[in-house]
Amino acid sequence: MKKRVVVALGHRALGTTLPEQKVAVRHTAKCIADLIEEGYQVAITHSNAPQVGMIHTAMNEFAKAHPEYTACPMSVCSAMSQGYIGYDLQNGIREELLNRGIYRTVSTVLTQVIVDPYDDAFYTPTKVLGRYMNAQEANEERKKGNYVIEEAGKGFRRVVSAPNPVKIVELDAVNALLDADQIVVAAGGGGIPVMEQDNHLKGASAVIEKDLAAGKLAEGINADMLIILTNVEQVCINMGQADEQPLGEITVEQAKKYMEEGHFGIYNMFPKFRASVEFIEQREGRCAYITSFDKVKDALKGKTGTVIHQ
Repeated sequence: MKKRVVVALGHRALGTTLPEQKVAVRHTAKCIADLIEEGYQVAITHSNAPQVGMIHTAMNEFAKAHPEYTACPMSVCSAMSQGYIGYDLQNGIREELLNRGIYRTVSTVLTQVIVDPYDDAFYTPTKVLGRYMNAQEANEERKKGNYVIEEAGKGFRRVVSAPNPVKIVELDAVNALLDADQIVVAAGGGGIPVMEQDNHLKGASAVIEKDLAAGKLAEGINADMLIILTNVEQVCINMGQADEQPLGEITVEQAKKYMEEGHFGIYNMFPKFRASVEFIEQREGRCAYITSFDKVKDALKGKTGTVIHQ
């Protein structure tokens, strides 16, 4: 049996603008192709913060200029970001594989993720999104029921909630594609957040932490490994201090201890460690890697990276 792995791509693996994304994906595709050559079954998830912010701004500016059109909900912006990032990823990976003489279908699954409408995150939004607004525009957002914060000297920006992922709606489709030995891009940007209302799925005005969604995806496809790619080769504790220490191979218990001690912050490395720990604890023999996308091969050989295991 092939080992099954979820690869979570961070911002560096995708770039920010459309041209940057095209270039970044070419490099990222080599990393994914290396895993395919090594015999892994691969599911890919990715960040989307710059992309969804760009889409949200563009769609709402369009609605301002054309009053007959309504503003674009966050859930729709998330869906759009999944589509265009997936488009570049699947073409980039396909091309890289063909250059190596490998034919394998790469598919993007537009993925919805159910969230709890009573999640505490809805009462304490934390994710800043979109362009700066003036006071009048900020008041208009508040009238719509949206949260807005002010950044001194810069203006106002919208802020949305980041609820926990509960269930991936299209999980059966992802598993079917992986069982057919295809490569799948799924749960991009954490997935499209939706709330269950009987048989109806209603889009939520929120974003889901993509690392937590990656862990949920890894659990749902019964993966052996979770690989979270970020902008550092190894995670450090005591960051920026004289006793700064890079983490190599650590246990789940050590990871929990470092999390409790506050080494990783709330919105930086903390979700990566939380996702890794929760994934590993669900089944024996699992492990998680946190490293940069250009060091994956070395990390899998035990030469670098932060590796978490039982």
